[in-house]
Amino acid sequence: MKLRIATARQGVTWVQDGFKTFKTQALALTSLFFLSMMVMSLIGAIPIAGTFIALALLPVSTLCMMIGAALTAQGTRPTLPVVLAALRVDKERRNSFVVLGVFYALSFLLVLGFSALFDGGQFARLNLMGGEITREIVEQPAFQQAMFATMLLYIPLSLLFWHAPGLIYWHKVPAIKAVFFSLIACSRNIGAFTMFGLAWMAVGIGFGIAMALLSALLGTLLGAWAAAAIAIAGSLMLATMFLTSVVFSFRDCFEAPEQLDSVAL
Repeated sequence: MKLRIATARQGVTWVQDGFKTFKTQALALTSLFFLSMMVMSLIGAIPIAGTFIALALLPVSTLCMMIGAALTAQGTRPTLPVVLAALRVDKERRNSFVVLGVFYALSFLLVLGFSALFDGGQFARLNLMGGEITREIVEQPAFQQAMFATMLLYIPLSLLFWHAPGLIYWHKVPAIKAVFFSLIACSRNIGAFTMFGLAWMAVGIGFGIAMALLSALLGTLLGAWAAAAIAIAGSLMLATMFLTSVVFSFRDCFEAPEQLDSVAL
C-alpha cells in the first residue's frame, strides 16, 4: 500500500467523476443506496441494540456504494446481487470490518455523548431515538451549541473512517491500521479534500435553491405532496451522488493493490 498525493484540483475532479458515474447508472445506484438505508433503518428499529448495530454497519454501507461506483466505472450494472457477491471476502477482512464497525459506532456515540454537555442530551436523543424537531427546539441556544459541537467533532471522525473501508477491502489492512492510514491520507491531501468539500457545499446550496423553487412551483400546481415527493427523491439522489464520488478520492490517494482479488478500481 502506497500513499498518493493528490492536487487540490483533483478534489473537484472527484465530484465531477461522481456525477458522471451516477449519470451512467442513476437508477441502480440510487436503488442500492435506498436499500442500504432501508436495511439500516429496519435494524435501527430493533429495541436496545438496534441503533448500535445500524451504526456499526455504516462503514460497510459506504463500501457498498464505493463498490457500486467502481463497478459502474467498469461498465457493470451495480445491482444488489452483484455488489453482495463482491462483498464476499475472506475471514480476516470480515473480522476487520466487525472491528471497524464497532469502533465507528462507539466513536459516534462518544461524539453525541459530548454534545449532551451543552443541552442535556436533547440533540443526542433526537439523533438516536428520533422524534419531531420543531422550530422552538432548533432555536434554543443550548441545542444549537450541541449541534455545532457535534459537527466540529464529526469532521475528524469522518477523516478517520473515510478511507478505512476501502483499505480493508482492497488492501487487506487491519481495522485499526486502516483508521490510522485513513487519517494520514486525508491529512496529506488536505488541499484536495478542502476543494472536495467546498465543491459539494456549492452543489448542496444550488440543490437547496433549486428544490425550494421547484417545491414552490409544484406546490401551487400539484399540491404539497408532489413537492415533498420531489424533494425526497432529489435528496436521495444527491446523497447517492456524494457517496459515488467517495471511491474516486480513495483511488487517487492510494496506489492500486498489486494482487487484486476484489472489484478493480
